Amino acid sequence: MSIEKNSFSFVENREAFLYTLKNKSGASVSVTDFGATTVKICVPDKNGVIDDIALGYDSAMGYMNGTSSQGGTIGRYANRIAPCGITAKGVNYKLALNDGGNCTLHGGNISFNKRFWNVVSMDAGENPSITFEYVSPNGEENFPGTVVARVTYTFTENNELKLFYEATTDDDTYVNLTNHTYFNLKGYGKGDVLSHEVTINAIGYTPVNSIFIPTGEVKPVKDTVFDFTSPKAIAKDLFSGDKELEAARGYDHNFVLGEPHVMRNAAKVYEPSTGRVLEVITDKPAMQLYIGNFLDSTETGKEGIKFAHRTGFCLETQYSPDSPNQKSFYNTLLKPGEKYEYTTIFKFYAE
Repeated sequence: MSIEKNSFSFVENREAFLYTLKNKSGASVSVTDFGATTVKICVPDKNGVIDDIALGYDSAMGYMNGTSSQGGTIGRYANRIAPCGITAKGVNYKLALNDGGNCTLHGGNISFNKRFWNVVSMDAGENPSITFEYVSPNGEENFPGTVVARVTYTFTENNELKLFYEATTDDDTYVNLTNHTYFNLKGYGKGDVLSHEVTINAIGYTPVNSIFIPTGEVKPVKDTVFDFTSPKAIAKDLFSGDKELEAARGYDHNFVLGEPHVMRNAAKVYEPSTGRVLEVITDKPAMQLYIGNFLDSTETGKEGIKFAHRTGFCLETQYSPDSPNQKSFYNTLLKPGEKYEYTTIFKFYAE
């Protein structure tokens, strides 16, 4: 069990560092203080071969210049908010329309994944962990309130990557943090993810309008292309001609899991050729499945490998998109004296 610290390039005249958390088996997770970002996840396949299964860059500068939110901690508000912005204490706050000029995506022009986080604690014990903190000032991206956000990465001896999110505020605001790692259980740079078999324990999904803002409905997944309640290869219904899939260029949809603050098995992904499995366990009420529809080989990642179309998938645990404006969704308003606390576990093994 150990934590290694190495330089990870300079960004904006500040040195970023890479921290590698390694357990007894030799599996490891590497994270950087730039964006509190997951850079590598190195876990074994069914034959014991350890591969990196996370897309990413070779330096912090790559994450600074990147456009696909690789591995980052997303905030102040993950996913989309309608053009109307947000309202707190009766005041409307307009937000940057950074998603094709239509709505706010991942908190605005500069999300938390483009900010330096400070390391506030490290523990190289049996389950090595590191805690990052970022103070988002009042008015940043036009959100009200100063928010103190923390995320703790813990990598256990059982190859579980635990993310514990915390946040407080000094004024009413909205907070919705997530992690945006792109996974490929075949191994980084080893092809697309369409053969991955996905199970999502969802009670429904949230249909969207023409600018990908939820309509406010929660539709059952049964008998739709969004039914992953039994294991299903990503490719199975991808080319079915479904209009919602075509509009989003593939799966980029929010699945409703249940009430917040209840730990549940949200998803399982199995990759047949390597036997690798990823399970997602969370107390968030929803989760976005995204399969890299907009990766187009224009960006170069680790080892000079380009991010090709659909070579990674994301399972972003969250509150449903546009929750500040959707009365039927769980509320994401955070008030002074309250604490935002959620856990997501990415569990890796082979079978």
